[in-house]
Amino acid sequence: MPRCYLLAILALLVPTLTHAQNTTNFPHLGEIVRLDPKFDALIGKDAVMEVLGSGFEWSEGPVWVKDGDSGFVLFSDIPRNSVMKWEYGKGISLFLKPSGYTGAVDYGLEPGCNGLMLDPMGQLVSCEHGDRRVSVLTKNGGKRTLVDNYEGKRLNSPNDGCFKSNGDLYFTDPPYGLPGNFDDPRRELGYCGVYRLQIGKDGVNKVTLLTEEMTRPNGIAFSPDEKFLYVAQSDPKAAVWMKFPVKDDGTIGKGEVLFDTTEYVGKHKGLPDGLKVDKDGNLWATGPGGVWVFDPTGKPLGRLDTKEATANCVWGDDGSTLYITADMYLCRIQTKTKGAGW
Repeated sequence: MPRCYLLAILALLVPTLTHAQNTTNFPHLGEIVRLDPKFDALIGKDAVMEVLGSGFEWSEGPVWVKDGDSGFVLFSDIPRNSVMKWEYGKGISLFLKPSGYTGAVDYGLEPGCNGLMLDPMGQLVSCEHGDRRVSVLTKNGGKRTLVDNYEGKRLNSPNDGCFKSNGDLYFTDPPYGLPGNFDDPRRELGYCGVYRLQIGKDGVNKVTLLTEEMTRPNGIAFSPDEKFLYVAQSDPKAAVWMKFPVKDDGTIGKGEVLFDTTEYVGKHKGLPDGLKVDKDGNLWATGPGGVWVFDPTGKPLGRLDTKEATANCVWGDDGSTLYITADMYLCRIQTKTKGAGW
């Protein structure tokens, strides 16, 4: 066989080999940065970040799906318009393609879905960049659009979301999925909103604009008691995490900055992005320098520094394993706490 053909075959095999995980000897990534003694109660001294899969273009939006006594992680590879699956002992496989764009022409660098979550019925809900909507993958069927516009104007590119215990979906809508980003001529809304979607049992959904004051809203999560809504802002000029009080009617009050990480932008890879909350109300928020961990007052306790631009995270297994999407990697780390709701 000519050498050039052999090299071509090997090049095709490499991505598959990097995804093979029929082993428990996972490579390690990054470092643990301890900023406060309280961090020791959350992350053990011997904890490490393990690489479960690699070779992705940009991994995002992980969600844990319980399956019997076990489960698996689904996550987005946005540029490849795909949802990937990782399962212990089986490694990485393709779960869904296309994931966020079903058009007939090329649609920029980030056409796929971003944030993934499960609705109260366990169905997969996706924030789709290319198709500019939030959808649900119905069981034994196709996708159904939950929302794609506000007051008749198309959404920018839904990014991330979280469900309230009553079934309402709160989501963010920056323009990162548009080929031209903020300056894309396809934009119909003059702002980047944070919204609430009330899913009606009669099939009629109601969408409410909660705030249009954030420049680049991104990750979003509730405190365990749902009295506060946290929203990340991935603006390099104002890289902050916001804290909004949640009113009795489900709307939000005036927000305050929980933590400002603007000074770290450029010194570390990444911007405020996805976030989750543990059972005690601590925030686990991706940003410059990996996953920041804050107590409910906004005091930084530590960082899981992946050394990569880190996109998002999710609790899985028994609720104490944190799965992390960081650029080309899917990682995990064992914690000494559990996610909210576990």
